[in-house]
Amino acid sequence: MFETLLVADGEPVELEAHMARLASSTSELFGAEVPSAVRGLVREHARGIQLGRLRVDVAPDGDGRLAPAARVADVERNSVFPSWERAVKLAAVVVPGGIGAHKWSDRRLIDQAQSELGEALPLVLDADDDVLEVARGNVFLVHDGTLVTPATDGRLLPGVARHRIVEVAGLEGIEVRERTVSRDELAVADEVFASGSVRGVEPVRAYDDVRQWEEGAVTPVISARLRQLWLGEHYPV
Repeated sequence: MFETLLVADGEPVELEAHMARLASSTSELFGAEVPSAVRGLVREHARGIQLGRLRVDVAPDGDGRLAPAARVADVERNSVFPSWERAVKLAAVVVPGGIGAHKWSDRRLIDQAQSELGEALPLVLDADDDVLEVARGNVFLVHDGTLVTPATDGRLLPGVARHRIVEVAGLEGIEVRERTVSRDELAVADEVFASGSVRGVEPVRAYDDVRQWEEGAVTPVISARLRQLWLGEHYPV
C-alpha cells in the first residue's frame, strides 16, 4: 500500500488523515498495524522541502513483516491548485469493478492508460459506464450549484482531498450529493473538477470529444477554500 502527500514548508499536509487511511488498509488487508516508524519517516523526509510530493509505501519485507519506505520529489508551484489555464482534459478508461478502495502500490494498469493517453487524465469508468474516479484522485460534478461526486461504494478510493472538499463545500453553503454518477450525467454537468492530495483541485476543460467547458463559478470557490486550509492565504503558489 502507499500514500502520497503534499509537503509545504517542511510539513506533510493532512498527515493524520493519510495515516488513518493507511491504517485502515493495512488492518483490512494484512491484519496488521501500520509500522510505528511510518510517521517519523514521513516527517524526516518532509523536513526542508518547500513544496513537494512525498510517497510512503508499506509492504511485507523478506520476513513477512510490514516495512515502510519513503521518497520525495519537488512539484511545480503552478501544478498545485492550478489555474483555469492549466485545466485538464479527461479521457475515459473502462476498468470493470473499478480500482478498489485501497491504494495499491501496483498501479501498472493506470500508468499504462496514462502513457497511452498522453496529456489527458484517465477517467475510470466501470463496465456499466458508472463514473468512478480519475487516475490521481476523485471527480466532482457541478449541477445547478450542487456538487455531485461518486459514492465510496468499494469501487473507488475514498480520497483525503475528497473528504475535505465535502467539508469545505458545507462551510460555503454548497450542497453535496454522494451517489452513482453516469458518464451521460458527466457530459451535461455545468462544471467538472478533479481532486487529489498533491494538486488539490484541478479544473476540467474537456471530456474526450464529448464536451468542453468554460471556467465555472463553483470550482474556484472550492479550490480557494481548500488551498487556504492546506497552504494558508500567504503561500506563494
